[in-house]
Amino acid sequence: MSHNQVRFAKGRLRVVVLGVLLLTLVMLTGCMYPGTSSESEAVIVNYDDSVNRIQNAIDSFQSDQHILPMITAGNETPRYEKFRIDLNKLEQQGYLDDIPNTAFEKGGSVYYLLQNEETDPVVKVMDLTTVQRVNDVQRSVQTYKSAHDEWPVSEEVSPGIFRVDLDKLQSGANQLQELKSVYSGEVLPYLLDDHGNVYADYAVDIMQVIEREQLAPSETEDLRELLTERSHHVPVKSLPYHWDGSAPIAVLE
Repeated sequence: MSHNQVRFAKGRLRVVVLGVLLLTLVMLTGCMYPGTSSESEAVIVNYDDSVNRIQNAIDSFQSDQHILPMITAGNETPRYEKFRIDLNKLEQQGYLDDIPNTAFEKGGSVYYLLQNEETDPVVKVMDLTTVQRVNDVQRSVQTYKSAHDEWPVSEEVSPGIFRVDLDKLQSGANQLQELKSVYSGEVLPYLLDDHGNVYADYAVDIMQVIEREQLAPSETEDLRELLTERSHHVPVKSLPYHWDGSAPIAVLE
């Protein structure tokens, strides 16, 4: 084989090796993010299987024992944080093969709750990341109030309810993370009532449902039900929302 033939053969070998490496990379990328176009889409968790398994376990437990396997909470516990399911009891008594990895009990980031517990118990998901973000802002708000003798707010959105001004809370040692909605992925603002309690503002999520389905809400219904009826998630750390004729407005309980 001549010198030129050897060089040509080596060149073809390099092209083949490079092609194999690129193909392998593409295949690995597809395995990491199947059916998605971005990394942000890949982290979305599907709770269908977990919720269905726990719902079946709840139904069987209640049918057999005529009670619900719930961890006791005080009367002051907010609606969307109450009635946490005792997953350990369901597993220990054989109603659940194993606790889902998404559950806090297995190191996950959600609690599984019951709603409509008195009439038709339904399993729902409470996102602990949302709880943590709101609690972080709550601590920063209290620190700011102690230092400045005023609340860090930008505007009043409804009587007695204000929008938190995060710019006033950010500092080199205190960088608050964005709160992304479990419903839409949108960044949510924070609200503050006149007692200094912080909440997540789900108005944008509620409005998206109303516009998408062309709904005509009444002025008295709690619009948070629009979210819970269409998702496994509950709007944790929230105020009730009423319709003012053009938009959902947070109201004091």
